Amino acid sequence: MFRTDGDVNIEKMRASLATAEKNYVIQPNDYLDVRVYTNRGERILDPNGEILRSLSGGMIQNQIEERPRFLVQSNGIVKLPMVDYVKVSGLTLLEADSLLQVMFTKFYKDVYVITKVLNNRIIVLGAPGGKVIPMTNDNMNLIEVLAAAGGVDKNGKVHNIRLIRGDLQNPSVQVINLATIEGMRKAALNVEPNDIVYVEPVRRVFLEALADYLPVFSAVTGVLTTYIVIKDLIEN
Repeated sequence: MFRTDGDVNIEKMRASLATAEKNYVIQPNDYLDVRVYTNRGERILDPNGEILRSLSGGMIQNQIEERPRFLVQSNGIVKLPMVDYVKVSGLTLLEADSLLQVMFTKFYKDVYVITKVLNNRIIVLGAPGGKVIPMTNDNMNLIEVLAAAGGVDKNGKVHNIRLIRGDLQNPSVQVINLATIEGMRKAALNVEPNDIVYVEPVRRVFLEALADYLPVFSAVTGVLTTYIVIKDLIEN
């Protein structure tokens, strides 16, 4: 899978690595955590949990600490408390913070907003198996992703890991060698939301061939066994 002769669009990937996580562009189907604070750093309070329950459609009863998640719909619009429907798709998180800060200022004095995407993930394929790894922090790197996927054991080639990013029609691909410190040093190890990490499995040709031909051997053995049994019965 994903074979290349080397890095593909590596300059594009290096440029993307210079982009801070806050420049992530919000997309449809993202789940947002939107937090509103006063300018002194105090979070706007909801002592009875009434606002929180209303935002969640009444699903939250006694779990006051649970935060509602706001879905960006297919048209790029998200429904938020008080400010109602807001078009956020196509905005970076910083741009969304600024837009929502202006909108919430109509209801609160001296506020600022922190917006975070909750469902960012990395896809891991190959030797560790197919896994989807949630991005638990904004600065997650390739080593953390591999560790969360269970690590790379003897079945994976640590010298041939591919980091695939961007549009799948024209992706950026970097081949990473984690077998040496020098290879690790040269690699662009920071990951971004929706990256694909592919760890090439070690091929065991004999075992693969054996697995392919084992059904044939079993069938032939079964036929021979049946023939021998029938022959013995006839002769006796």
